[in-house]
Order: sequence, then C-alpha cells, then structure tokens
Amino acid sequence: MSENKVCRLWKFLTYSDSWKNCDTSFIDDISSSWFQRRSKLQGNSQEYELFLTQLKREHAIETGIVERMYDLDKGITETFIKEGFVQSYISHGDTNVPIPKLISHLKDHFDAVDFIFSIVKENRELTVSFVKELHSLVTQHQDYTDGKDQFGCEIKIKLLRGKYKERENNPSRDDGTIIMYCPPEHVDAEMDNLISLYNRAVSNAVHPIINAAWFHHAFTTIHPFQDGNGRLARLLSSFILIKNGFFPFTVLRDDAKVKYINALESADNGEPKKLVDYFIEVQKRNIEKALNIKEVTSTSFDEVTDIFSQKITSWNKRKCDETIQTLSENRMKVFHYCETYLNEALTSLKEKLNGNVDISIYSCGLNDNSKSHYYFGQIIKYAKKHDYYFNRSLPKAWILFRIDLSIEKSYQLGITIHHYGYEENTLAIGAFLEFLSSDSEKERIDTALPLDIKPHVISIDEHVELKEKNIRTYLEDVLTLTLAQIASEIC
Repeated sequence: MSENKVCRLWKFLTYSDSWKNCDTSFIDDISSSWFQRRSKLQGNSQEYELFLTQLKREHAIETGIVERMYDLDKGITETFIKEGFVQSYISHGDTNVPIPKLISHLKDHFDAVDFIFSIVKENRELTVSFVKELHSLVTQHQDYTDGKDQFGCEIKIKLLRGKYKERENNPSRDDGTIIMYCPPEHVDAEMDNLISLYNRAVSNAVHPIINAAWFHHAFTTIHPFQDGNGRLARLLSSFILIKNGFFPFTVLRDDAKVKYINALESADNGEPKKLVDYFIEVQKRNIEKALNIKEVTSTSFDEVTDIFSQKITSWNKRKCDETIQTLSENRMKVFHYCETYLNEALTSLKEKLNGNVDISIYSCGLNDNSKSHYYFGQIIKYAKKHDYYFNRSLPKAWILFRIDLSIEKSYQLGITIHHYGYEENTLAIGAFLEFLSSDSEKERIDTALPLDIKPHVISIDEHVELKEKNIRTYLEDVLTLTLAQIASEIC
C-alpha cells in the first residue's frame, strides 16, 4: 500500500514582500468616508450600537458553521442576528446538534468577539498571553476534540484550554493527503515570532488589512492549539481590524469553500493576493452597510431638537469651508473620469463595428440643473435594489451610452454619479440598462434589463486621482455586461 502524500503548510515564519505589496486600493477608495462617519456614529447613534451587536451575533453563528461544529437554518440565523440567541425561536430541523449545545457554542463565540471589542477599548496589545486567554474563552464549554491514535483510529482527546498543543494535529484531506502544521516542540518559538513579526509590520506602517490577512494565514499554518485554531485565527485578525477602525472578519458559510478556503490555499502557495482581496471584500460589505446608518436615533424630542440645532449651525459654517470646494472639485473629477473612459470605449467600439451600429453619448454634468432630475426614478430604484440611502439633496450627474441597432431597437446604458449614504464625501457610481422601443403610436417605451452590478462606492474628500484606475475597471465591467446582454438578445 502506498504511503499517504504529505503537504507541509508550516515553514518558519517570514513576512515577505509578496504580502506587503498587495493592492489595497479598493478599500482605500472608501475607508476615509467610513472613518469620518464612524466618529459621528460613535457619539449618539443607537442604530450603530445595534449594528455592531448584530455583527457580533453574525460572527458567532457563522464561525461555528464554517468549522462544522453545527449547522443552522438560514431563516433562524437571520432571526438570531436580529433578536439574539433565544432558544424558543428554534424549531425541529433548524439545527443538527442538541439545542442546549448549540446555544452554549453561540454564547461562547459571542462572548469571544465581544471580548475582542472590549480589549480594543482598553488599548491592550496583541500578546501571547492574550491569545491563550482568548482560546480559553472561545472553548470554555468544549471538553474534547477529535484526534487519532498511533494506529490511525479516531479518538477523543482532552482539550487543553489556553494551552498549546502537546501532540500533532495534522488532518487528512479527502484524497488522503496529510496536512502538516507546526510540530508541538516549535509552537512556543513560532508564536513568539508571529507576534514579533506582526509588531514590526505595525511599526513599519504596513496596511492593517494586509496585517490582518497575513496574521490569519500565519496563525493557521502554526495551528498552535489542539482545536479552535480556525475560530482563533478569525478572532485575532478581527482584533487587528477593529483596532484600526474596521469590522470583525466574518466568513459567511456561502463563502467558505469557494472564496475563503481557495484564498487560504493560494496563500499557502505563496500567492496572498486572493486572501487580501477577500479580507477587503468583507470589510467593504460592512462599511457600505454602516455608511447608511442614521446618526440621530434618539426618541426624545428635546434631545433631537438640540442635535438638530447643532447640525444646522455646523452646516451653515461649512458653507464657506474650503472642504466644500474640495468636494465639489473632486465630484467634477469623478465625472470627468467616467466621461473620458466612456468616450474612449465609444471610439474603440465604432472602429470594430465599421459603422454597422450607431453609438452615441449624452450627458448631464454636475452643474447642469436643467437636466439633473432626469433618470431620478432609475437612481431611486437602483438604490433600493442595492439597499442604500440615495442622498437626493446633493449634486448628481448622469451619462448615457446609447446603442441604436435600428430605428425600432435601441439600448441605453445609464451611468449615474450620485451621493451614497449620509456623508457628503461619499459617491456612488451606478449603472442601469434600458431597452428603448416604440409602440403602435410611436411612443417610447423604456424597459429595464438585467444588469446586476453593485455600485462602485468611493470617498471624495482626498486623493481622488488615485481612484481613477478602479473607476475605469468598474466602468469596463459595466460595459462588458451591457454588451453581453445586448449580444444575447440579437437573433
């Protein structure tokens, strides 16, 4: 019988340039809007506090599902996130483990992520003792873990809470390949090295998203505890993120195999980009939600009146503020980037189509008040579809990319530039596609076509020129989807 293959994930830790050079522009494009909004929400927003509580519950639920500790119906998952872990909400078939066991796991996971937030408030540093303390907390109701004896037979092993492993914990893949993590005799030294390399990266101003992703991957290759390493890796990377103003790193069950595991395996092979990109994706998902949280949620008339008065005073002062001028200039730059790319695309398409199709561009700039209300309804529908607040009181613009196949068959791609959420320094670039035809009386009929692409959301308070590359990438994706949709409809 042939010997099993061995995959040695662990190597003595380093922090290579392949990590440090990863592109973080997609999070940088929006993060300044979030940091400004965050400072306001922390003051008096009850809605923000509820949002954080629900993020903690989501993390508590999903981290156990990813580790296959239990399963939980998606419907009851949504209820638990909104209402809390109430045992009476669970019906037969909602989970695959005894309900008391499920609830104890969920509470342990919630306590652990809540502990992370409290540790950040206390401004504690990341240390080995903290890692061990966190392991004790997340496994406080777990007595045993699965293992194998020297004959390969499955056995139950006493879990050492808050202590490093004393025996190998090398699992086997479905194909029989044995995954080799750090041997027990090297764990102490490697964990000290892990903390040291992380602190050096912080001192050298390595991006916190990269630090969180690198730490997560490095920790998983060590696998320092007998069990609970995946949960710990996500919690510790969450600590790094929260400490830097971001959100917990929560892997959703639907992402686990396709995105998360694939990204980790790419990092195993020395290609960390996918993992860093996935960390960015998770943060952007939560930032975009948080930008739509209301700042004022008090139910007291007197309190709301006082806040309203303060906001009006601040607003009047800001009318003459140079910040307003900066935002106005940067809005115009974004519009120019969009218009420039679409005109380049128009020229390229015309060359390829040899005059067989009439293509044209129409636009309404940010200062054209006579036409800015056009396509208002489309923007509202788009914002509702993608679940964000469209700030209709602030400047907006649109560009139409029109493709006329014949007198009776035309399409138009609408690119809208409008404000996203409650901060005036946040723009969304959105897209809608319409089919234009005529009925028997030659009246135009606009029919929305499927173009399921989320808005591209950016901050415009600073360095907007650095965001042109990602704006162009977004518009290229939109135009690609548009042409694919039209091509599929041509018989």
